[in-house]
Amino acid sequence: TPGKIQGCDLHEGDWGKVGSIITWNFVHDGKAMVSKDRIEAVEPEKNLIKMTVIEGDLLKEYKSFAFTIQATPKNEGSGTIVHWHLDYEKISEEIAHPETLLQFCVEVSKEIDEHLLAEE
Repeated sequence: TPGKIQGCDLHEGDWGKVGSIITWNFVHDGKAMVSKDRIEAVEPEKNLIKMTVIEGDLLKEYKSFAFTIQATPKNEGSGTIVHWHLDYEKISEEIAHPETLLQFCVEVSKEIDEHLLAEE
């Protein structure tokens, strides 16, 4: 998803390990943004990862922001269903719910799916 995710760098720790810090550079709503996230949980048996935003553009509008991503294999046939859970607290009531960010997550998931299917 090079149009959406511009970069993903390991800042501290090891890839996929709890406590590691990852910096994401991405484009959301036409704006270049940065998010520094700490991996809070990794559960391989559940295909789940949880990351908390510790610095970056999202914290300009939200007191806290966390992503939980879980990939669940479909019962029949091939494929996987990806669930994104956004847990956040707005700085004020005037701040919108992150609906466009959720749509961004859906689009990234679809682009990853298309990429993986093209490799088969």
